[in-house]
Amino acid sequence: MTSQSLTITRLSVADSEFENQLLRLLQREMLIADDVTEIVTAILKDVRARGDQAVLEYTRKFDDFDAASIQDLSVSREQMLASLENLADPQRQALEHAAQRIGSYHERQKQGSWHYEEADGSIYGQKVSPLERVGVYVPGGKANYPSSVLMLAIPARVAGVKEIIATVPTAYGPEVDLIFAAAALAGVDRLFTIGGAQAIAALAYGTESIPRVDKITGPGNIFVTVAKKLVFGEVGIDMIAGPSELTIICDGSTDPDWVAMDLFSQAEHDEQAQAILIATSAEFLDQVLASIERLLPSMERRSIIHESLQNRGIFILAADLETAAMASNLIAPEHLELSVVDSEQLLPRIDHAGAIFLGKYSAEALGDYCAGPSHVLPTSGTARFFSALGVYDFQKRTSIINCSPAGAAKLAITAAEIARNEHLHAHALSAEYRLDSTEESEPD
Repeated sequence: MTSQSLTITRLSVADSEFENQLLRLLQREMLIADDVTEIVTAILKDVRARGDQAVLEYTRKFDDFDAASIQDLSVSREQMLASLENLADPQRQALEHAAQRIGSYHERQKQGSWHYEEADGSIYGQKVSPLERVGVYVPGGKANYPSSVLMLAIPARVAGVKEIIATVPTAYGPEVDLIFAAAALAGVDRLFTIGGAQAIAALAYGTESIPRVDKITGPGNIFVTVAKKLVFGEVGIDMIAGPSELTIICDGSTDPDWVAMDLFSQAEHDEQAQAILIATSAEFLDQVLASIERLLPSMERRSIIHESLQNRGIFILAADLETAAMASNLIAPEHLELSVVDSEQLLPRIDHAGAIFLGKYSAEALGDYCAGPSHVLPTSGTARFFSALGVYDFQKRTSIINCSPAGAAKLAITAAEIARNEHLHAHALSAEYRLDSTEESEPD
């Protein structure tokens, strides 16, 4: 397959049907095939009922790894540290630099408890505390992603989570040490080389060897995604992840080769990844297409890039940057590059994006690995209501109410009135008992 046959769909914001055309091309329906849901439901029930034995059987079936016990799939803290020690210097330095930057960024996200006191002596506030135990699902299968270990576990560690359990589909090849080394740097306590719906089930319900967690974070394939949706409520989850996305807004000031390579960096993830370019010039769109056709044959993953751009790529012509921002807000992309002369001036017009990269030097690839913010981001338009994974995902907030006698007396009247209107008699009396008690306790 060569770049000569590549055709990228083009749209114009000026077209009266633009919004409908765009939404059809985004293909973001959250409908899940019934057979996938049935398979995942059966796996969840089986792991819940049979624990370790079910996990082992699914690992043999789906990962083609015949383990005699969960211990064969368990990686201790000592093994992780040994993998870190065994890394070649360039690899270790890169992971350590990335870990340092990710940790530094997320330290600034930490939230503290707070309270205030009213004139009558009542105190109200919020206690912020870390989750006890979390599970981080590190995607794998086609490749190993040590960067995802760092991006998932470091925010949890910064938040103060007491125990971090990681799972990753059975790791293969020489890169396996990178996964374990990244886990050591990120502060993972225990790691299990299991994946798929069986890993989500084990984390959600617990088995004889794998502890139950309070929250599961991390992206995965369709089976992982469905499993996370089904266990939500028994455990917390971060978000529902779909295929990776990149939108770039250009005013023509960026080298077309740079733009083409940024599109490639998204498209090479997999065939379902979506790379979108919004430009204010049809001539610039043509220049980027010429760069794509020239550069694509040299890419190692050119067949994947080709299929992604052919089936999912979109070029959009906008009259100006304000119109381009409007189109981007309809997309609500996971990643958004503002590759324009004055990116900060355009920033206030952006309402929805998982992460925003300002200026032509801020390549999305830098955010994937070491800029600092977590690369675990909302996809499929969910940036309209989800945020990037952060420290706050690993903290819980508890309301604090400490009424003084005078404060209770004042609130009791209001509470009782509302309660009686809701026909909740005991609520009203519960509030009024405090009022009576307050009157009795007043000094002569």
